[in-house]
Amino acid sequence: MKQTAQAKTGDIPAKTEAGKTEADRPVKDAVKTEKAPVKFGTPQTPPRQDSPPPPHRPPPRPGSMAANAPRPPMFSQRGGAARVEDPEDGTPLPPPRPKGPPPEFKPGDHVVYPTHGVGQVQGIEEMPVAGMSLKVIIVTFEENRMTLRVPVNKAASSGLRKLATDDHMAEALEVLRGRARIKRTMWSRRAQEYEAKINSGDPLAIAEVVRDLHRNAGQPDQSFSERQIYEQALDRLAAELAAIDRTDKAAASEKLLTFLKAA
Repeated sequence: MKQTAQAKTGDIPAKTEAGKTEADRPVKDAVKTEKAPVKFGTPQTPPRQDSPPPPHRPPPRPGSMAANAPRPPMFSQRGGAARVEDPEDGTPLPPPRPKGPPPEFKPGDHVVYPTHGVGQVQGIEEMPVAGMSLKVIIVTFEENRMTLRVPVNKAASSGLRKLATDDHMAEALEVLRGRARIKRTMWSRRAQEYEAKINSGDPLAIAEVVRDLHRNAGQPDQSFSERQIYEQALDRLAAELAAIDRTDKAAASEKLLTFLKAA
């Protein structure tokens, strides 16, 4: 009985050619892992670990309280008197309104409104507004042919005031005798400052504009806008002086020119 050695699958690997088994044959599809060559002399820096970024703070929204928060005004000491200037462009702001009980206006009183000048109170009436009764002061301006109605509770905040006192006007006339103080800045910047002083309604500030621009009044090198601002300031100051002295505007203008020539 012949005994034939039979290879059992799974027990003994089958012999192949050249006496090698399947396990000894190199696998062609094997993936070879190659190490990156190390270059000598080059420092090997460890991978950088970025720190977490700082928390992002979004900008305030246009309608939020932080965006609408007013900037504090700046104070400057010029010419001996402290003035309040706008932090945005440096233009002088109107003087603060005096605190206290609001002044009482009667028909026939001459008053000053900052942006329109001298007017006269015609009366105090009540008019219906949005279903409510509002008490207003009726002021007329003869030169502008305009009638203005100012609420009584808003008269002080709007700048409506009575005529300047004799002492206050005397200080304004003394300002005209002073020396002109002209800044070495562009005319557009100075024009904004002059207009802000005129619209403040303060006789002292208006007198400063008249004093500074009177030097070039009538000169060929004076621009049209400079001449226009000078005449506006002179007219505004003369109108209040005429109301105080109970004269006409022409006589008040002559009085102002007399103080300017005495400088």
